[in-house]
Amino acid sequence: MGAPAPAAREGRPVRIVAPWVRTRLRTAPGAATAMAVLVVLTAYLAAAFPRSVDAYETNGLRHDIRTAVAAESVLEVSMRAPGPGVPQADREEALRGAWVAGAQRRITGSLPAPVRADEAGSAYGVRTSQPVEGTDTWLPAPDNLPPMLTLAAQAGLDRHSTLREGRLPRAEGAVTERTGEVEAAVTAATAKSLGIKVGSVVHVPGVDRDELGVRITGIVVPRDPTNSYWAVEPTLGSPALVTKPSRDLPPPRYWRASLLLAPDAAPALLGTTGEPQMYWRIAPDAGALTARDAPGLASRIASLENGPELTRLRAPTVVGPSAVVATGLDEIVAAHRSMRSAIAPVVTVAALGIGAVAAVVLVMAGSLLAVRRQAELALLRSRGGSLRAIGGRLLAETAVIAVPATAVGLLMAVLTVPEARLLPAVVAAGCAGLLACAALPVRAVVRHRRPRPHGGREDLVRARPSRRRTIAELTLLALAIGAVLALRRRGTGGSGGSGAVDDVDYLVSSAPILVGLIAALVLVRLYPLPLRFAGRPAGRLRGAVGFLSLARAGRAASSGALPLLALLIALTTAAFGGSVLAGIDGARERAAVLATGADARIGVVGSSPVLPDGLAAAVRGSAGVGEVTAIRVEYGVPLPSDAKGFRTALGVTMIGVEPKAYARLARQTGLGEFPADALKSVGGGGVRDGGSDAGRVLPAIASPAVAERLGDQPRDIQSAAGDFKVRVAEIRANTPGAPGGDYLLVNAADLTQRAPTTLLVTGGKLDGDALRRAVAGFGTGPGNGLTVKLRSDERKAFVNTPMQEGAERIYAAAIAAGAGYALLALLLSLSQTAPERLTLLARLRTMGLTRRQGRQLLGLEVLPQALLAAVGGAFVGWATIVLLAPGVDLVRLALTATSDVTLDGAPLQADPWSLVLPAVGVLALAAAVSVVQAWWAGRQGSINELRAGDSR
Repeated sequence: MGAPAPAAREGRPVRIVAPWVRTRLRTAPGAATAMAVLVVLTAYLAAAFPRSVDAYETNGLRHDIRTAVAAESVLEVSMRAPGPGVPQADREEALRGAWVAGAQRRITGSLPAPVRADEAGSAYGVRTSQPVEGTDTWLPAPDNLPPMLTLAAQAGLDRHSTLREGRLPRAEGAVTERTGEVEAAVTAATAKSLGIKVGSVVHVPGVDRDELGVRITGIVVPRDPTNSYWAVEPTLGSPALVTKPSRDLPPPRYWRASLLLAPDAAPALLGTTGEPQMYWRIAPDAGALTARDAPGLASRIASLENGPELTRLRAPTVVGPSAVVATGLDEIVAAHRSMRSAIAPVVTVAALGIGAVAAVVLVMAGSLLAVRRQAELALLRSRGGSLRAIGGRLLAETAVIAVPATAVGLLMAVLTVPEARLLPAVVAAGCAGLLACAALPVRAVVRHRRPRPHGGREDLVRARPSRRRTIAELTLLALAIGAVLALRRRGTGGSGGSGAVDDVDYLVSSAPILVGLIAALVLVRLYPLPLRFAGRPAGRLRGAVGFLSLARAGRAASSGALPLLALLIALTTAAFGGSVLAGIDGARERAAVLATGADARIGVVGSSPVLPDGLAAAVRGSAGVGEVTAIRVEYGVPLPSDAKGFRTALGVTMIGVEPKAYARLARQTGLGEFPADALKSVGGGGVRDGGSDAGRVLPAIASPAVAERLGDQPRDIQSAAGDFKVRVAEIRANTPGAPGGDYLLVNAADLTQRAPTTLLVTGGKLDGDALRRAVAGFGTGPGNGLTVKLRSDERKAFVNTPMQEGAERIYAAAIAAGAGYALLALLLSLSQTAPERLTLLARLRTMGLTRRQGRQLLGLEVLPQALLAAVGGAFVGWATIVLLAPGVDLVRLALTATSDVTLDGAPLQADPWSLVLPAVGVLALAAAVSVVQAWWAGRQGSINELRAGDSR
């Protein structure tokens, strides 16, 4: 023997084995890189989902507050001016600008979190709570009614307006209740409408004193009319012509306008009839709010309106004991939380679906590595390697790849989806990384816990399910049935209904996954049966390709349930997501039709509602117009008294139509289709002895509410179109003439006055601009303008809110990610058996198999499993949608809470394209992979594949 090494002589251990991890990574750099890329993408998707949900919910809350009507979003604190019991000097001091400004600072400083004030949009001051009359005769009085004015001493006029003429008002000296004249400014719109100029003096009545004179010193223009400084009280910026309630027709009108006083001139309002009021309008700062603040925001607003926070505001050191808080912000937050609670469960279905597919693909990737290294691990096991040692080495090997890849995916999610919580993203990405680390060692340990005979078959035909597997499948079946039944009973949402994320029932939302899982397990059990039946007749054929392909398909590894499961869940998720997106689009199309009743609606606004002659012919000649249906619409027709003698406070819409044309329109639009004979004319044209025939009985079609009111007996109707009786012949929920409302439909030929008031236009390629040009020349009469309402414009008006857009984006991403993972699942499944398949092809070529037959063999071999996945996926997707549809309503995903159109419901329905296209894609992909494999095998030599002793 040779001399020992120097290190051994010195007593130090000799390192003669290279590090395991480094050696394995250098041995298979391609596999390590592919695994790292898969983990990066999976961790990114896992981390991006909770951050995306946080982001769109936060943006939705901010959007709802910012786009709400200013009068509803502001938090208004108001207090009456001190009464006569308070010393005069104290009353006047409380209205001066300094005290009101100090109260503004105290209010904003005492607001409870998360309520925060937007100083730029907030306003405060003193105003007359009751309008005062402008007594000057030179002021315009349209119907001999004087203008009614609001005197507002609102601070910040210089910051929110631009001076066009004159100067801003000032308070000369100490203004008191007895001051005879004060200065004010008006906006340019007010000055134009009321004929006010710089230097004009407007007088208003006084209380126990002479009239108060208001001298106009300047004319201003609002810098931002949409700012809550101007928008809360619209007459501050522009006057309005208001109708006075009266039985006279037309009702009289008068002007409502505002005069803008200096803040220190407010004490003069004590001497008017306007009952002065101090106010502080706090605009909320939506930029600092997040979706997680919504519950706390609702609680704090409720406390401010009537709770402990209101008590604090009423303290003498803040505002005063008579302070009142009013706001519509609580309703805005409630609407946001309602939409959030409706969207979250539906989005969770997509998230759980794509998460399940990603998990299966990660497990498949680990299984593929374990299968490729089966001989290596079996050798280690036979040489005394323990399961713990083997598993630890494999865990270290995969952790070196997965942990950095997980960190990269998390970083990408944080950078691409800002303004969201970090912890949920870290947890989600960590779960993905943990699964990636555990897939290979767990698979290897489970597979090699007992010695396995070399060369044993693991095909599906010979596999016998164990008792444990049977129990597991029955357990999953029970869970799936329970989830589906629960979803059909109570919908996709939780029982709480508070809008919190915890209200999501994850078991119910995972019902599509469980259904797909059970289907995969059932199909795998049934899969060998057709192979056995088809293999016998195929063996009697002259060609060997058919029999060999079926034999090879039957010898697929029993782990083929895993790729089948991934494909089924991916196809089910894609079908569910595609159907959701198609259902949203369909609901919006339906809402657009309900808004117009046809492709276009032409009506007249003014004192003469009858359409001008020649308009219908001009519209028919417009580009893209198919049919034009002229109808007479009369609003507010009173219904007769019921059996108890009561009358309806509001009338209904009566529509006179030509039955055949209108029946075609109803059939085309899907709004209350009816037979034209239901409105058969009674003859006589509604005239008898030269006058209206009130005794004739007209058949009518009515909405359910009107039909219930009228009953089944003839009832009297009095309208501008004539007096007659009606008997309800048909009941329909909707009609094109008055979609979404209560109506009474009669034959126009039986009306005394039958001139049309509305045109309903249909056309597949309707040109909106051409139609408006055709109509423009007929609306030139004073006060008789024609309106054109297009269905396409109404459809465009249904824009997505940030929450709806975010939910649709997540569904679109889920479909795309599901398609990508399905592709990976198929590639991993085929890659697992690729070496064996190439070896078989090389051996068969030595026996005379041609290249064409080789391509056919590989294609037919993958066809059974691909066909099983495609057909099974389409069927499972359809069955899942049918089962879950009763519990899913897409109205809140399609429309906003403030939409003018109301849908009774938008149930989920299976979209054929969402079912067929993914299934066809699976078949096409499987065929493409088999062709590529056959081409690659043809380019390689047979020497490597036919090596002696090769275990393949």
